[in-house]
Amino acid sequence: MLLPSAESLQGKAVPQVIFKTRSGGQSRDVPSDALFKGKTVVVFALPGAYTPTCSTSHLPRYNELAGVIRANGIDDIVCISVNDPFVMEEWGRSQAAEHITMMPDGNGEFTEGMGLLVDKRALGLGQRSWRYSMLVRDGVIDKAFIERFDENDPEGDPFEVSDADTMLRHIAPEARAPEPVVVFSKPGCPYCARAKAILKARGVAFTDMSQDSKITTSVLRAVAGATTWPQVFEGGRLIGGAEEVAAYFGPVPETAPGAQP
Repeated sequence: MLLPSAESLQGKAVPQVIFKTRSGGQSRDVPSDALFKGKTVVVFALPGAYTPTCSTSHLPRYNELAGVIRANGIDDIVCISVNDPFVMEEWGRSQAAEHITMMPDGNGEFTEGMGLLVDKRALGLGQRSWRYSMLVRDGVIDKAFIERFDENDPEGDPFEVSDADTMLRHIAPEARAPEPVVVFSKPGCPYCARAKAILKARGVAFTDMSQDSKITTSVLRAVAGATTWPQVFEGGRLIGGAEEVAAYFGPVPETAPGAQP
């Protein structure tokens, strides 16, 4: 499989397609020009909604850094995936990705026009987008980051250069990515309310972890300084992931349940 190089895409116009989208339960046709004409836009494309890396790292980090990215001359941040509009709308909602414009490329037309439509039928996924990101100015690709393709591992899914931090460093090398802030709170607690009011007044973005909340990737970064799962603690001290746990507690005996990942 031959994918275009990042350099070969730079200076070219983005494909002209009609995106079939849904927002707020309403269907809407969005042409490429509505997204890109007269604007400076960051685009990141990924293989699929609800898939592991896309849900735990790729989309959440762009959503987390959206404020600082936009503050450096970016009008919009667009996530493109070869999924239908219903799935993309629900995925964006489930990820609380309110700072990202979710664009379903249901028929793969935009992705094919980019030359980055890949065959994932061996995984039961059909035709999907290769993982990449790009900076688009007035409909023209200014900079592209395309994940490497290994012919010896065609089913692989590397995630090394299309991430939000790489894009932010390109756009604004001196910009400082905000550290994640998490508040563990209890409903009805006046002290919790006061702490959150102070953060809001100071313009500090935070994740409110009330007693019935689920742990997000942003929370994981705030607490453990990591974005990979799992992160294990003992007595308030971070042990780390599976390798660190094995080194600390000793590996699982080969005959024990769960010995094989």
